Formats: sequence, structure tokens, C-alpha cells
Amino acid sequence: MAHTGRKDAPELPDFSLLKRLAKDQLIFLLEELPGRKDLFIDADLMSPLDRIANVSTLKQHEVDKLYKVELKPIVSVSDQLCFLIRPRIQTVKWITDIVNSDKASGRFRRYKIIFTPQKFYACDAVLEEQGVYGDVSSDEWAFYLLPLDDDIISMELPEFFRDYFLEGDQRWMTTAGSALHLLYSLYGPFSKVYGIGRCAKMVYESWREQVEDGEQKARQPEIGNVFLIDRDVDFVTPLCSQVVYEGLVDDIFRIKCGCVEFGPEVTSSEKSVKVMLNSQDKVFNEIRNEHFSNVFGFLSQKARNLQTAYDKRRGMDIQQMKTFVSEELKGLKQEHRLLSLHIGASESIMKKKTKQDFQELLKTEHSLLEDFEVRECIGFIEEHINRQVSMIESLRLLSLLSLTENGLLPKDYRSLKAQYLQSYGSEHLLTFANLRQMGLLVEQQPGEALTAVESKVGKLGVLSNNLNDFPQKTVPFEETGKLTDAFSSLAKKSNFRALSKKLMLIPKTGEEYDLRVPRDMAYIFSGAYIPLSCKLIEQVLERDGWSGLEEVTRLLNGHEFAVTGGSSGTEARIKTDSQRIILVMFLGGCTYSEMSALRFIGREKGYKFIVVTTAITNSGRLLEALLERQA
Repeated sequence: MAHTGRKDAPELPDFSLLKRLAKDQLIFLLEELPGRKDLFIDADLMSPLDRIANVSTLKQHEVDKLYKVELKPIVSVSDQLCFLIRPRIQTVKWITDIVNSDKASGRFRRYKIIFTPQKFYACDAVLEEQGVYGDVSSDEWAFYLLPLDDDIISMELPEFFRDYFLEGDQRWMTTAGSALHLLYSLYGPFSKVYGIGRCAKMVYESWREQVEDGEQKARQPEIGNVFLIDRDVDFVTPLCSQVVYEGLVDDIFRIKCGCVEFGPEVTSSEKSVKVMLNSQDKVFNEIRNEHFSNVFGFLSQKARNLQTAYDKRRGMDIQQMKTFVSEELKGLKQEHRLLSLHIGASESIMKKKTKQDFQELLKTEHSLLEDFEVRECIGFIEEHINRQVSMIESLRLLSLLSLTENGLLPKDYRSLKAQYLQSYGSEHLLTFANLRQMGLLVEQQPGEALTAVESKVGKLGVLSNNLNDFPQKTVPFEETGKLTDAFSSLAKKSNFRALSKKLMLIPKTGEEYDLRVPRDMAYIFSGAYIPLSCKLIEQVLERDGWSGLEEVTRLLNGHEFAVTGGSSGTEARIKTDSQRIILVMFLGGCTYSEMSALRFIGREKGYKFIVVTTAITNSGRLLEALLERQA
């Protein structure tokens, strides 16, 4: 059932060191405020912090009470307040209100702000503006990377996607460069760095600057090649319905920081249960990459094997029973508990995902990907909108239609947009503007307009290259405004159909596709589509660069690069173990389906992939980040 990899596959590096480093630095920062203190933690840092340092660890270092940052007056009576926050202006303003309120009431306290992963100039400016700069000490907790599993590392920065790809805010570039530099200093040097996308290029340049500024130490590399890829290189893949087990669990139950909460419908009791989903869970590890249609067969076989193991105790003498209880029983009980949870989760997924509606939905998606019966697909989407099935699902289908058709015909765009706004509310006009700016949901432009746009792209490319020569200088606000307007006016083109033909992303129809024994990465979408992002990575690794893919990179608006890293050419030619360990960094998020596809290539070609991502994403999270809700 679970696919066996090649026997010569290399061993992955040990990433637990990243956790230890983060924990030690946090403890050091807390101890810099000696004595008992109350700690206020940003809501979205709660789960990552729990993976690094639990409550008992914090208590050992004189943290008295823990509070969640809620942007309202505080009830703490402690004389020392410590704030562990993301560098957000709103949160810093809230802290300045607390300090000024204490001052007004004549109360003296000590305050410390720990920004993570870094502090931005704007945060200091707010402290200065509000007159509390001298009353507050601040520091940075360089918590860039959280290992979620043996081969998954997350920066846990979901805001990266909207900040950069929608708002053009480049403040996280240095953060991503620092994260890459941390991996380089612990597990490098890297032999080759490949990348595609404007953001990937900036992150690469930020990392190179840090490498040049730091000390060069010769050591045995544990990671060979690195591939940086922007999320906007491939929007189609995250917008497709996930059908591998791990992807479905994420879509339905929302995996948060490598942990999922199964409710009463799964546990068959009144309580919810939190479960860590990683390779330590033997049951999960064998089904995570499987197409959902294969999961029940595996789970029932597993249940039979477990029963056989339990039945062994019959007829045992006392000594054998003693050995069984001390060595096997605990493991069997744990496996039994996990098995029953995954069976419960699978049943819950079955109820939601095997209804006729879902089958129709998949059929529509596959037709869009194959450019087949598009008018019928539009009819299905209209019905989906008018029945108000799901606001996000309707947006997903509209975006998928636009991306695969390289934009909608003006009459279709106007009609579908009007129906959507009638069904879900006129406040979503701004959401449509965001989707248009991202190139996710656009009208097809007349041919003349596109040539004008292409010349504008060329001019902006030159301008952005000139700007990159001055990384330390601040561009005046008026100029950045003009730049943003210029970028947002571009009619982004998807070119999906042409890319699909060039890279053969759609397997030939008419051929039987056995999902139990997949022949390519298309199995993660029921044999209908090979994910563009993963196909690109596979092709570049096969060719050792972008040669032969010039037409593909042109369709993807360029910004590709391939640079030889720290090792010498001779070393790079020898396929050592580290050479077959590939680090892929997704800037803007990565889905569990893409991870499954990369693991599949790894098993086939003898590679091991490590996925580093700004955050784990799926169609729901990606589109929710682009919604404009009224305040």
C-alpha cells in the first residue's frame, strides 16, 4: 500500500537542532528580564511556541501568567510585562496604550517587547511617536523556522502571501533570506541554487548578501541543491481539490502547526482530541500520500494485522505474557488508538466528500483542466453560486475557470461577477479587485492591449533591476505609490493552456489510470493533472538548469536563475548523498498535495525533498487571504 522508495535514498538531516536553537534563544531573552513576569503572546504564535517551549518550560524561567494578546485593556497585576509578538503596528500601538495608561495612573512597571522573527523600523517609529521609546526595551527572537516533520519546515508566516503578492510589501524578503541563511550555516554549503519568480530572486539576493557578510566555514554539506519558487508561478495547483489523505484532512479539519483537532464526529465521544500528524504516527505515515480511494483498504488491513498481534497473547505462558506486556502491548494500544482516529476521520471525510455534489465538482475541475465542455462547467459554476453552496468554493471555481481559460470572455466575467455579488453581497467588489490584481480572476483583453502591457512589463523590469541596486535606500512614499499603481494595472496572463501542452501536465485521456500503483504525480489529482510547480522542479533537476525550458520560462514571465553554490565543480558532479537531498522553498505557501507529489518524485528518482514554506496553504486559506471584509 505505502510506496517503498529506492534503497539508496539518502538520510535526511536532523532538524531538531532548529528547535533547540530557537528554544535556547527564547530562554535567554526571557532571562534578560530577571524576576517574575507576565507574558503576553500573539494569538498566531501560540501554536508554534507550544512546539518549541511548553508552559512548564516558561514557568521554569519565571513566567508567572500567560495571556493571549487581545488588543483590549489588561488585567495583569505584575510589575514586569513581557510581550512576544509579530512586528505589527496595531499590536505595538496597543502596548504603547498600556504603557501610557500606567504612566497616567502613576504605576511603575518594566516592559519588554520580543519581536519575532524580526523587528521592523515602523515598530520603533510607533514607540517613538507615542512617547514610550525610552520606557520599553525591545529585542528580536530570530525564530525563522519550525520543523513540522522530518521533511517539512514552516516559517509560520501566513501573512507573507497577501503582504507580498497582493500588496507588494517586500518587508519579509530579508526574513526569508535569513531563514535560508540559517539552513545554509547549519546544513550547507549548497552546491546549486535554482529559482523562479521575482520574490525568489530577491530572497536569493538577500541570502547571498548574508553569506558574503558572514564567516565561511568548510564543512560536510547535508543539503545539496536548493530550489526557490514563488507561489504565483502556479496558482492552479493550490486551487484544485485535494484528494490525497493528508490534503483532505487539511481541507476539512484544518491542520494547524502540524496538529489537528478531531471533533466528536471523529472520536465517537463527547470530547475533541488533538493529534500530531507526522511520521512518528505509523498509521498516518503510511496513508498520508495515498489517494483517498485507497485509504479504507489499507486501514481495514491494518486493523486485521493489529487483531492478529493482539491474538498472539492467547496460549502464552507467564514469562511470554510478561515480555508481551512490557515490550509490545503499549505500542499496540497506541497504534489501536491512532487507527480508530484515522478510521473516524476517513468516515467523516467520506460523508462530506463522496456525495454526488463532490463528484460533480471534481468532474467540473477535471473538465476545466482538460479544456473540455467549458460551457457546461460555467453552467455548473452558475448553479453553485446561485444555490449559495459556499462563498469560498464559488470563488475557487471562478478563479480556476479564469486561470485555465487565460481569462474570461467579458460577457461571462460580467455575468458571473453580478451573480456572485447578488448571492454573497456587494462588499465582495473589493475581493474581485484583489483577484483581478493577482491575475486569478480576469477578463480576456483585446490583443492590442496586451502588447501595450508587455512593453510596460519590460520597462518595469528595468526599473525594478535599477531599484535592486540600492537595497539600503528608502524609496519615497509617493514613488512607491506610483510603482504599486503601475504593477496593479498590469493584466496578468496565466498561459496555463500553453504551459500544460509544453510540460505535458494533462495525462492522455482514454488510458486507464491505476491509483493504487501511480505511474506519475498526476495521481494526487486522480490522474487528471500533474502539478505545474512540481513538474518544473523535476524538469530543472533533470536538466541541471533551465536550458531547454526557455519557452516555459517565457510563459511564466521569467525571473528564473541557476547559480552554482559554495562547492567546487568537481564535487558538484559527484552525486554524493547530500547531492540527492533537495531543499524546495515555496514563497507564498505550499499545499500537502504538492508535498505528496515531491515525495513521489523522490521515491522514483532516489531523491529526498525537504519542503520549506512560508506557511502551509490550501485553496481555502489562499482565497481567504484575498477577501476584503468590511470592518
